[in-house]
Amino acid sequence: MRTIKQIIAAHASEIVASWANEANRAAAARGLASPELTNMMPKYVRTLARGWDGEEVRRERNELIESHLSSRLRAGFSLEEALEEFAILGRAIVRTWAIAGADEQPSLEEIERLFAEIHARSVFIAQAFRQHLLEDEQTEKRYLRLLHEPFLQPAEGEAPLSSERLRKVLEVVMESMGADTAALLLHDIKTGKLEMVASVGLADEPFVEYVRIVDESSFAGAVALRDYAMSMRDVETTLLDVPDRLRHSGIHSLLGIRLPPQRSLMGVVYIGLREERTFTARETRRIEAVGERLALHLDNARLYAELLDQLGALRAERELRNQFVSVLAHDLRGPLTAARLAATMLAAQPDANGPGVAKRVEVVVRNLDRADRMVTDLLDADRVHAGRRLSVMLEECNLSELGRELVDEIAADHPGRIVLHADEGVRGIWGASALRRALWNLISNALKYGAKDAPITVAITKRRDVSAA
Repeated sequence: MRTIKQIIAAHASEIVASWANEANRAAAARGLASPELTNMMPKYVRTLARGWDGEEVRRERNELIESHLSSRLRAGFSLEEALEEFAILGRAIVRTWAIAGADEQPSLEEIERLFAEIHARSVFIAQAFRQHLLEDEQTEKRYLRLLHEPFLQPAEGEAPLSSERLRKVLEVVMESMGADTAALLLHDIKTGKLEMVASVGLADEPFVEYVRIVDESSFAGAVALRDYAMSMRDVETTLLDVPDRLRHSGIHSLLGIRLPPQRSLMGVVYIGLREERTFTARETRRIEAVGERLALHLDNARLYAELLDQLGALRAERELRNQFVSVLAHDLRGPLTAARLAATMLAAQPDANGPGVAKRVEVVVRNLDRADRMVTDLLDADRVHAGRRLSVMLEECNLSELGRELVDEIAADHPGRIVLHADEGVRGIWGASALRRALWNLISNALKYGAKDAPITVAITKRRDVSAA
């Protein structure tokens, strides 16, 4: 009867070859070459030939398993596939004595120790794999946060979707995917085409002239037609249209995603690797997560850009309107002054004493004064919009007399509607014209919005040493 370590030592190369033959079925889909497949397995098998006990042997095995798991994770192996490789190893070892004679069979205790070792390594792999998933999840969260930073606090005058900002976004995408290049194409709604707006990495160049329609003839167009990630194994030999610089850059494998997958097309982002290989499920999930978040940021940035355009148009419209009002108000001043002078001169004529002439001239002058005040209001409003202060001429005035004159003037057009209660001698140092305008606006609003059959009362009273209206 032989021990298992003796059997393994005698048949180590056969065990590894048998294991590789069966394990290759899972590895072939990921393009692993023979050295990548066998990895550390020959060394691990040799440690089994040295027995089960000893701290140094266990430490060496753990280091080999960690290295093996790291390579499998990079290749995109699932936990089940990584565990299956050790189950295959157990079967390969068992086959070495299954067909041997009775004297070549190990003891039951030896067999139990072998499978205890295989089980221990499987537990170690499962724990390490779960830890990796947790770390990978945290890494993904970190990159999703970094993806947001280029869209925050733009430099003064920088557009929300500027090339520099988009390049920073792509640098995060490229780093998060461990890629060698990355590119972004945005969909122009007006033309219906995809336009390269930014790229980084090996194929970095201004792609402003790379514009393609959304169809199956180009890699970008084909990606845009799918609601799932699309990959390409070799850029150099593909029949699909790709940028010439990209085709000859040393990049081979591409992985692209539509932005966003289901809703209206916003664009396409893709990454590229120097290696010629199939992308793993983990890499596909990562670019899908990155693409989903990137689509959200791009959509917000586009809405912000549209809002800025609308605000710019509104500012331009307001500026034009203010200029028009300012010019109109200044131009009206001349005709109004001339008309008032003519009306005053008309009243001074000898034949102006006819029945009703003086009254009509008074109405003309009053309305010209009203128009002049309206022009003054327009000019003041223009000054306020321009950020300038209104000038106030302070002088001694009698508020009672000012209110009486104003009420008499307005009451001429609204007989019986306005009632004035004014104390005598309400004097002070005020801006008479500004007070007159304020009182005019108050009475005008009352006439416009108050009840049509209710009187409007204006009270000017003097209380102690403070006058109030």
